[in-house]
Amino acid sequence: MKKKIIIIMLIVIVVGIGIFIAINYKNKKEGKNDMDDKIIEKLQAEDNVRKFDFESKSVKLNSGYVMPINGLGTYSLKGDTCYDAVTSALKSGVRLIDTAYMYGNEEEIGKAIRDSGISRDEIFVITKIYPSQFDKPEEAIDMALEKLDIDYIDMMLLHHPGTNDVKAYKAMEKYVASGKIHSLGLSNWYVEELEDFLPQVNIVPALVQNEIHPYYQENDVIPYIQNLGIVVQGWYPFGGRGHTSELLNNETIMAIAENHNVTSAQVILRWNLQKGVVVIPGSSNPDHIKENTEIYHFSLTEDEMEKINSLDRNEKHDWY
Repeated sequence: MKKKIIIIMLIVIVVGIGIFIAINYKNKKEGKNDMDDKIIEKLQAEDNVRKFDFESKSVKLNSGYVMPINGLGTYSLKGDTCYDAVTSALKSGVRLIDTAYMYGNEEEIGKAIRDSGISRDEIFVITKIYPSQFDKPEEAIDMALEKLDIDYIDMMLLHHPGTNDVKAYKAMEKYVASGKIHSLGLSNWYVEELEDFLPQVNIVPALVQNEIHPYYQENDVIPYIQNLGIVVQGWYPFGGRGHTSELLNNETIMAIAENHNVTSAQVILRWNLQKGVVVIPGSSNPDHIKENTEIYHFSLTEDEMEKINSLDRNEKHDWY
C-alpha cells in the first residue's frame, strides 16, 4: 500500500514538473514573440526614415521626389541682394532654394532661376504661405506661383500653425493633384502640433522645417518626425541673429574644425547632415555660400558628434 502511495506521489510530482516546464516554456516563448514584435515595430519605424545619399547629396522624399540636402536660406535677403545671392548659390552648385511669402523675395528668386540657364528640373524651390493667408489659401498659392513664375513649386509649406491651417493644407493638396505643387510640408510644427494635425489631412508632409542648431538640438523631436517618414530640415543652423558669432567661436566646435582643417560653419552643417537634418544656411556673401557647400569631403567621428551634442542648451533663438 505504501509502495503504491509513493508511486502515485512520484507520478504527481513528475506530471507537476512537466506542467510547470510547459507553462514556463510557453510564457518564455510568448515573451520572446512580444519582444520580436517590438523589434519588428522598431525596424519598421527605422525603415521609414528617409536616408541621405551623400554621393548624390540628396534624399528621396515620401512624395517620390528627390531633394538636395544642402541649400540656401533667403530670409532677410531682398531685391538685388537676393537675386545676386541666389545667382551665386546656383553657380556654386546649390540646387535647393528656400523662400517664403513673408520674405518678400519670391520674384527675385524666380528671376534668378530663370536667368541661370539651369534646367528647371535640376532646381528645388521651397516656399511657404503665412497664417494670415490661411483663410484664402488658393489666393496665396496662386500668388506664389505667379511671383516665382517657374512653372511649378517643388514644395510648399505652412509657415506656422494657425487658424485654418488644415483648410490651407487641404487646398495645397488640390494643387498637388493638379501638378502645380509637387510636395507638401510644415514649418515650426513640433510633436504635439503634429499629433493633432496629421490625422486631419490626406497627404503626409514630406518635410518639417524647424529651428535646429547646437544650442537648440530638438533631440526628442527629430527622431519622432523622421520615424514618420518625414524629412527634417533646420533653419538657423548657425544660431540666428545675434548668436552666430558665439556659436561659430565655440571652443568645442573650433577644435573639431581645426582637426579637419575646415571652418566652424562647415562642422555645424556636417553635424546636421549626419543627424539626418537638411541644411539651408543663409548668406549673401559668395565666399560663404560656396564654403557652405563644401561639407562632403570630411565626416565627424562619433566622439565629435557627441561633443557637439553635449552643447545643447534647449535655447531657442526665435519665438516660433
